[in-house]
Amino acid sequence: MESQQLPRIGFIGLGNMGGRMAKNLHNAGYPLIGYDIDAEKCGALAATGASAGKDAPEIVKNSDVVMTSLRSSDVFCSVAEEHFVPNARDGQVFIDLGTTGVAKTRSLATALAKKGATLIDAPVSGGPNGSETGTLRIFVGGDASVVEKHRSILEILGEPEYVVYCGRSGSGQIVKGVNQLAMGLGAAAYMEAMAFGVCAGVDPVAIRNVVGMGSGWRGEFDRIAERIVDGTGKKLVVKYPELPYFLAAAEAAGFEIPLTEALYEFCKKGDYEMLDNMNRSSRSFWHELTKGSEEE
Repeated sequence: MESQQLPRIGFIGLGNMGGRMAKNLHNAGYPLIGYDIDAEKCGALAATGASAGKDAPEIVKNSDVVMTSLRSSDVFCSVAEEHFVPNARDGQVFIDLGTTGVAKTRSLATALAKKGATLIDAPVSGGPNGSETGTLRIFVGGDASVVEKHRSILEILGEPEYVVYCGRSGSGQIVKGVNQLAMGLGAAAYMEAMAFGVCAGVDPVAIRNVVGMGSGWRGEFDRIAERIVDGTGKKLVVKYPELPYFLAAAEAAGFEIPLTEALYEFCKKGDYEMLDNMNRSSRSFWHELTKGSEEE
């Protein structure tokens, strides 16, 4: 397909994940214009031969498909409410690649639909390496026919077999929640198990050597134990900044996720703030588990 037949893509958010995704789309031949509040990131995109815009409204005006990779639900919603909804036009498609609250996703989808535009929620998992190599897992929600029409774009960013349509608007965000909770609660369980031993006075190296060092769950435990032995346990993440999204979605749907609620409340009362792997303000579960002990 010739370049002029491809939709014009606007990409907002050129950080660790977004910058790599935008580059892959440009390299695949899509006409692409990107924007980030960090001018340096815009310059890096321009150096690849893609265009860099001056602000979000310019991106919306000059794109058929607007994609975003922003660090939080609040940031995405602010950009969408301020720039997307007022400037959207009939037939335009917006694709949110970040993790956003389910209720806000559905509200924005409704607002955009009134302008004749479509919001696809397509949060990703796979980190910077997956973004670089185009092997992300992508959890997709929204109008099925619009999703199918734009599947080829998503398959440049993700492994085709793991670009999965999950259902109506918000469903991609729900399944991203499954993904994040599986990682966060799993990590928290292994940290708490490790804390039980070290706070009771056992050498963490001994615990790792006899409980970890294997495959299956022992391998997952070992990944956590290795960080603790190395002295970087405080930096382990349990997806704390995103837990409120999932708690709110569960409450709205009328069911409970008690482990998630307990983890969030336990971390929330802590006094040790850190930046997580997405440079978001977070709390350290390991610090809270071990404060007052020699392993703090």
